[in-house]
Amino acid sequence: MDKSLNYIHPDAKIGKDVVIEPFTYIDQDVEIGDGTWIGPNVTINSGARIGKNCKIYSGATISAVPQDLKFSGEITITEIGDETVIREYVNISRGTNDRKVTKIGSKCLIMAYVHIAHDCMIGDNCILVNSVQVGGHVTIDDWAIIGGATAIHQFVKIGSHVMISGGSLVRKDVPPYVKAAREPLTYCGINSVGLRRRGFSNERINDIQEIYRSLYLSGKNNAEALENIETLIRSSEERDNITAFVRKSERGIMKGYGN
Repeated sequence: MDKSLNYIHPDAKIGKDVVIEPFTYIDQDVEIGDGTWIGPNVTINSGARIGKNCKIYSGATISAVPQDLKFSGEITITEIGDETVIREYVNISRGTNDRKVTKIGSKCLIMAYVHIAHDCMIGDNCILVNSVQVGGHVTIDDWAIIGGATAIHQFVKIGSHVMISGGSLVRKDVPPYVKAAREPLTYCGINSVGLRRRGFSNERINDIQEIYRSLYLSGKNNAEALENIETLIRSSEERDNITAFVRKSERGIMKGYGN
């Protein structure tokens, strides 16, 4: 690492075996974990907390000042978990007074030209494909896959193990374990292929299918469907995750096909 070709603030905390390629800027109040690779022309601003064995490619901007008119310079951070890959020209804003942090989990893949706005919470093992645009205060749970050029409205919540089709406009919450596509965004069945790849048994997958048949295909409103689900379908982690997600949704969940 030729430090003469970079700007690294003397107060930045750089771990062991970190590689920083030429023409990269690293501000004060930055922490970078062991074994991380930082490509050329990367900008890492104050408040960045980057984990171990990450890869950050050229042109990426980490912990940028939020694009929020309410932001008044408060001290906030951006957290990136271990083994996460951030590709070319990704832009990630740090938090505001709302959550104080923008957080991306471990083992995520954030592809080129993705924008992640302030106060977002993204879980582990997520994939955001090229040019996904994520508004402020969005929550994306573990193992979600967001197709390329998708735009996610601020304050939306996306459940775990979700798969969203490329080019989607996400205006409502998307409950866990489902596939979502069409315009307006619509329930398109459960993400059975992804669930099998992650070790879900056929029995668990069948239970999830039954839950969503009741929620989306029974003709009942959400309150009636949830009561039916909790009466007729045995208790499980998946059942409780789905019913809790629907009850806590503030924007409302996306509709089923034909609703």
